[in-house]
Amino acid sequence: MSRTSLFPTAAPARSGAIRPHTVPTRSARPGAAFAPLAVDVVAPLAGYFLLHSALGLGQVAALGLASIVPAARTVLGLARERRINTWAALMLTVNLIGLALAGVTGDARLMIAKDGLLSGAVGLAVLVSALAAARPLMSGVLMPFLTKGDPLRTAAWERLAGGRAAASQAFRRHERTFSAVWGLALLGECVARVVGAFTLPVDTMAWLSTVFLVGAIALGAVLGRAAADPMEKLVRTEASGDDRELATA
Repeated sequence: MSRTSLFPTAAPARSGAIRPHTVPTRSARPGAAFAPLAVDVVAPLAGYFLLHSALGLGQVAALGLASIVPAARTVLGLARERRINTWAALMLTVNLIGLALAGVTGDARLMIAKDGLLSGAVGLAVLVSALAAARPLMSGVLMPFLTKGDPLRTAAWERLAGGRAAASQAFRRHERTFSAVWGLALLGECVARVVGAFTLPVDTMAWLSTVFLVGAIALGAVLGRAAADPMEKLVRTEASGDDRELATA
């Protein structure tokens, strides 16, 4: 018996054979998926309200200090990854608009309308991203909720969003629809608040402005499910292939 027959070598790979994608392991912290969103969106908003409403700092100073984190995140994203951190850049832009409008004082109606313009700026950015950007803005908000910090689901999301999966076309269509729904909801809130500021009594708008904002968020959440539910199903289906690969490995 020859020596080579005792230690057979693996058969060479056939040319043109498809190499399977790398299957990630399931070790992950569920909260880690929400960390970028918390830093880019929640921290600036919470910082402003804490400084301005709770500690009594002036509006200009509070907005300036609350802009430090998104400004730093935007610069770091450009320096390290050669890309713009979209949510950090958007929050920085909103804060800069707020600083520019900080001089609008003395007229209660203008103050109410000014707050509507800020949410309108966010809504416009979200809507434009749904129509023209490579990655719609609301995708970064939705992704942690659908992937739940699971590496398999996260990898499935990236393949679907990046056009590397069979269902990518359907996924991208729902992805853009989700951002379009939220962009229109926020723009609708802006229009309602601005119109109400100049047509309704100030005392009414003092509480109705909050109702408009809560209503826009609720509307975006309810209507957005029409796109989010199919996206979650596509992610789950795509990730199930990785589950089968892990089971047979």
